Formats: sequence, structure tokens, C-alpha cells
Amino acid sequence: MTNASAATRPAGVHRGVTRIDQVVHILAAHDAIGAHVLHTRDALREAGYESDIYAGDAHPEVREHARALDELSTARSRQRWLLFHHSTGSAVAEAVLRRPEPLILDYHNITPASYVSRWAPAMREELELGREQLDALAPRSFYGIAHSSFSRRELEEAGLAHTDVVAPMFDMTDAAADPEVTEALGKERATGGADWLFVGRLSPHKAQHDLIKALAAYRRLYDPRARLHLVGTALGADYPRALERFATRLGVAEGVRTPGSVSDEALVSYYRAADVFVCASDHEGFCVPLVEAMHLGLPVVAFDAAAVGETVGDGGLVLPDKTPVRMATAAHRVVDDAALRGSMVHLGRRRAEAFSLGAVRRQLMSALDTAQEVAAELGVTA
Repeated sequence: MTNASAATRPAGVHRGVTRIDQVVHILAAHDAIGAHVLHTRDALREAGYESDIYAGDAHPEVREHARALDELSTARSRQRWLLFHHSTGSAVAEAVLRRPEPLILDYHNITPASYVSRWAPAMREELELGREQLDALAPRSFYGIAHSSFSRRELEEAGLAHTDVVAPMFDMTDAAADPEVTEALGKERATGGADWLFVGRLSPHKAQHDLIKALAAYRRLYDPRARLHLVGTALGADYPRALERFATRLGVAEGVRTPGSVSDEALVSYYRAADVFVCASDHEGFCVPLVEAMHLGLPVVAFDAAAVGETVGDGGLVLPDKTPVRMATAAHRVVDDAALRGSMVHLGRRRAEAFSLGAVRRQLMSALDTAQEVAAELGVTA
């Protein structure tokens, strides 16, 4: 535990390290890792550290916030640490391994390649490389940060002895809804039928195919006009096409919507128009949309896989399996039982408060204070 004085002092002011620079494979816009990196920089600067972001690449929308990796000085400095965000295999990881500075590893988790190998062979290679690089980065790092206990165990298994859990930092979406999207969704709702929502990349590890199976069961058992909205960019073209064929085969194609990536305002419209957020994902290192749904008062029904149950906590219905009938029945209870729904909305909002920016900033500062102590104990120097 961090003592009271350590919790309130500006981190880094009275210790040897005055600079923590972040390194990331790609600084992406509209991306959970990108948002976390930007918020981390702001938190570091506010706490008294000097801090910049170095990226192998950056999207145009956020390029002003990143410096090129080759600008990172090769000079040794006793006053600088590197904080590397690891989420996939990359040449940036190899460059970090060659750096002399003390290293903190921020592990965003890496999806096992077996989930995507059939659909995206190129991504399979990246994921396999990322796992190999994790095994090299963990013993090279003196401290590790994971975004769930699930991910922390992987860090420890890779050989990192000193770790902490810090939730990802992101803005709870309070943007105004998109009026055109809201109107279109409202017209559809007026025709009858419940609306299910899942937000996340169309990818086999997120198991949208299992949500389509559950929707088919729900339409047969409870509500033949129910719809499923799958919001998110696609991993290649093969899996989305397979989802379309699968929905057609199950007779629910007209009830499945895949609008792709949408604006923040449109996303709020989808959250507010839905009756239930459903998640059948097989692998999540955290899953930010679960928290967004709870924050906006949308009840969650989720399969307990990887870090999902840990993220939802007592804020939603967490299922031990995702058989179509079980998921359909759980969703029906949420949609049909007003008392249960009201309780879930309350519990979900309370759970989401644990991931507010202020709360997570405090987690990060506490972890960095512990990292300072670990560095002193280990005699870590650049």
C-alpha cells in the first residue's frame, strides 16, 4: 500500500527519476490503447515527470502528440525510464529491447494466434511474434503494469516478478448522441423487437458468430423481431463475410446489423437505443465497451472469459457458458423484467465509477511509486 504522504506528493519529484517517456508501436486515433497512452502522458506530466510519446507510427489525427522513434536519444540517462506499451509483435519492441534505459512494461494483452489464424494469417504472425517478444521483454523489464489480473498472470508467467494492475484510462463517453442515427434507430425500434448491441472489432476472438447463434435462439423463443447491432471495424473481409453467410443460414440475416466503425456521437446513439449489451468474446484483456455500456445505463450480459468477468464485476450478468439458449434466456430476463433491469442499471453505473479517469490516475501513480521502490531495492540504474 502507498502511504498517505506518497499518495499526495508529486511522483518523481524527490527521487532520482524525473523523466518517463512512453514508447508505443502505433499511436492510433479512436483506439483504446491510443487513448490510454495520451491520458498516461497527461497524468505523468501532471505528477511532475517530464514525458513524451515515441511511436513507430501515428495516425494523422494524433500525429502532433507523437515523436518519431528515431528521435529517442541514444544517450544513457540515470534520470529516465521507458514505459513500453506491448500489444502485438513489432519492430518497435525489438528496438526497445536494445535500449539501455530501465524499462517498465505496460502489457495490453495479446490475443492467442489460434483465434485468428484461419481468418487472418498475417495477423497470426504478428500475434505469435508478440508472444515471443513478451518472453524477451518481461525479464528485460524491472516492473510491469497490466490492465487486469488476467493479464498480470501472463506477465508473471513470462518472468516479470514485480507487477501491478492498473485499469486502462479512457474518457467515459458523455458525447451528445448523433440526432440522425438516433432518429433512424428510433424508427426501427418503433416497428417492434428488442435491440442487442455489441461493440468491438469484427474478429473471431470476439465471437460475434456466437452472438448470432444466441440471437437466433432468442428470436425463436421470445422475440421474432429482435435485432443485433455489431458495431466496430472488421478484421479483414473473410470473417465478416462468414458472419453474413452464417446469419443467413440461421434465418436471422435481416436482424443483424454491421454498421462498421462509427463516430463517438453515433456510438452514444447505439448505446442509448439498445436494450442489452451482449458479449460472447473468448479473449479480452479488459474490454472497454463493457464499461461504456454500464456507464451509460445499458445492462450487460457477458460470457465469463479471460478478463471479462473481472471487468464487469457485480455490474452485470456474467454467464459461466455461452450456449445460445443460456445467453438468450439471460437477455430476455434483462429486457422483460423491469425490476431486474433497474437494479442492473444502478449496479452497472456504480461499477463504471471504479474506472473513472480520476480513480485510474490514482492507480497509476500508486503503481509508479511502487516501481520507484522496486528500482531502489533492485539497484536499477540506466
